[in-house]
Amino acid sequence: MTGSSGLGRRRFLAIGAAAGGAALAAPLGMRLLGPGRPGRLLHSSAPLPRPFQVPLTVPSVLRPVHSDGTSDLYEITQQVAQLQILPGLTTPAWTYGGTFPGPTLVARAGRRTTVRHRNELPGATVVHLHGGHTPADSDGYPTDLVLPLRGGAGSAPAATACMPAMPAMPCHGTTARSTPGGREYTYPNDQRAATLWYHDHRMGFTGPAVWRGLAGFHLIHDDEEEALRLPRGDRDIPLMITDRSFAEDGSFQYPSSDPALRVPGVTDAYMDGVLGDVVLVNGAPWPVLHTERARYRLRLLNASNARPYRLELHPQPPGGGGLVQIGGDGGLLERPVRHDAVELAPAERLDVVVDFSSYRPGTRVQLVNRFATDTTAMVMRFDISSAQVAPTDDSAVPERLAPVERLDPAKAVATRTFALRQSRSSGWTINGLPYLPGRALARPRLGTVETWRFVTDFHHPVHLHLNHFQVLSRNGRAPGPYDGGWKDTVDLRPAEAVELAVRFTDHRGAFMMHCHNLEHEDMAMMGDFVTE
Repeated sequence: MTGSSGLGRRRFLAIGAAAGGAALAAPLGMRLLGPGRPGRLLHSSAPLPRPFQVPLTVPSVLRPVHSDGTSDLYEITQQVAQLQILPGLTTPAWTYGGTFPGPTLVARAGRRTTVRHRNELPGATVVHLHGGHTPADSDGYPTDLVLPLRGGAGSAPAATACMPAMPAMPCHGTTARSTPGGREYTYPNDQRAATLWYHDHRMGFTGPAVWRGLAGFHLIHDDEEEALRLPRGDRDIPLMITDRSFAEDGSFQYPSSDPALRVPGVTDAYMDGVLGDVVLVNGAPWPVLHTERARYRLRLLNASNARPYRLELHPQPPGGGGLVQIGGDGGLLERPVRHDAVELAPAERLDVVVDFSSYRPGTRVQLVNRFATDTTAMVMRFDISSAQVAPTDDSAVPERLAPVERLDPAKAVATRTFALRQSRSSGWTINGLPYLPGRALARPRLGTVETWRFVTDFHHPVHLHLNHFQVLSRNGRAPGPYDGGWKDTVDLRPAEAVELAVRFTDHRGAFMMHCHNLEHEDMAMMGDFVTE
């Protein structure tokens, strides 16, 4: 819910020809971690533990309850669980299956996954498979509600579909579809091997729901990837990186404008984004992973609400380039790219290989965040085996990984511009419009390529549902160092214009574009597009 204090102080940034000469407004009073990085730090009331005291845990892999020749059926109960995150305290969390992160779903490309969700939480939910090439009826449209089995706060459809307390989300013209107790989501997995994730997507309440724990991995494998000698098994590790704040009693602390979650949004001071002071990796604070002197594949996911990360190994391995990127949001790159550091905006993924045999035995290597100087400058630590003889490691990172088809922007049938900005009257908007379910900002035709141009006044990680895209340019110049391959989320900095090429395929219906700063998303920075 927006207030005048957050909207009254602003400056104007001209973004030039890319925005058609428009001047877009940006707030003056935002608290930033460096130039253009959004958010305000929410300090924990609970005492914080010393870093590197707990082991990293890897989310368990969920087993299907039924399988046949073409598909697998899974069951997940959304439930409140009492978790031990901070020492000596208990954290009530909203979870998939009783854990945070939720259980990992491992799928095969081309083999259908059906997930039967049962909602035993005190509020309505929506499940979105982020990065999934998914039919509209299973994509997690933000008003396709799964109501609580036993009712509870925010359970009525009107609590999500009609928001009279937020002028940016008017009641007229909005409708909600709801399913009591549970529903099935079907994912064809008709896409390349990739690191995907699933999370709540309820309109107006994604931020607090994900903050409370509703997130998990969905990994897709295929023959192309498995033909490579990349690290696998216990040396293929998903890492969900989040920041959180904790109340004195150990509960998650979050500045909702309405703690009962009947009115969406955060208090005015946090409308630019909520930043926690504790970094959790797979739900553990600043954990430690004991590694062998071998190559490891790390599937890095930024699942924070608003915080971006610049991740770096400290110390660097001899010669540097210790983070060898092999993949991004949409799967493998054509060739590996060596980085000293990688940047991840909220919702972005990067798959990297780290060769711990390049360090001396017994070395302790920190994964640090160069975008921070406080407690969130530390992420986790790798404690390398002290054995003088390295174990058997037949993995490798080949010079060529996988072909990536290039979309030709010359074949685009349309060019569309979407301006993401803050409005004095409507909060966060796209093309001057706050989100209204059912109002399409674009109607692309299946089988066509379009060029989409996003321009911004502020820091916005933009996510497209349905299809992955390719970054063509930033401010008329080459894409950035982390823009390679297929993407579903692109990081826009203040006063930046980014061009994408996207081909729409397979599934007709209403899909979403939105900022993946979850506080911006909840406060109306979303839009529909309808494939025809």
